[in-house]
Amino acid sequence: QVQLVESGGGLVQAGGSLRLSCAARGSIFRIDTIGWFRQAPGKQRESVAAITSAGSTSYADSVKGRFTISKDNAKNTVYLQMNSLKPEDTAVYYCNAQIVGLRLYEYDYWGQGTQVTVSS
Repeated sequence: QVQLVESGGGLVQAGGSLRLSCAARGSIFRIDTIGWFRQAPGKQRESVAAITSAGSTSYADSVKGRFTISKDNAKNTVYLQMNSLKPEDTAVYYCNAQIVGLRLYEYDYWGQGTQVTVSS
């Protein structure tokens, strides 16, 4: 069994910064892709950023140049550094990962979500 445990959300003023963390815990053989989605009230969940096992990164156009995704392979942890935050970044942020377990099957996992609120 694998769990994604998120931390780092909170309330910040526009222009401020936050760093989200997501630790994958459990019986893990390999993490293929791990990243962040977000969902604002009344809107669909959208991809924010992702990083592959090889270290390739991708970002939504709305966060390019402001957000940086990185990972610590030894800790099975991914980080999302969010700078120059805007009120429109307000959402629940979810960690998502495609993880290969010890029986070599890949599954898709979600974290519980962490609230990010940016005040104007």
